[in-house]
Amino acid sequence: MLTPKNKALLLKLANHTEPSLTIGKGDLDSTLLSAINNALTAHELIKIRVLTSQGEERSEIADKINLALGSETVKILGRILILYKKNERRPRITL
Repeated sequence: MLTPKNKALLLKLANHTEPSLTIGKGDLDSTLLSAINNALTAHELIKIRVLTSQGEERSEIADKINLALGSETVKILGRILILYKKNERRPRITL
């Protein structure tokens, strides 16, 4: 569970990064979840852009991703999801 202090640090780190993935019309399938998991493993902190054509609420999408991958939502800013998952083997971010 991320504390408010941890979230503030992660937001600061995410401020200068660009969204690495985009979620469009389609549902969250295994291919998309695999790509998100690979990005989280490599970077620990990622941004995902959700297109306006996506029918679901952004918080529902974030909850589905978090449930499937064990990640945590740092913040939802408009159409951008900021997610964090600690890499147990080689952590890049120290909280």
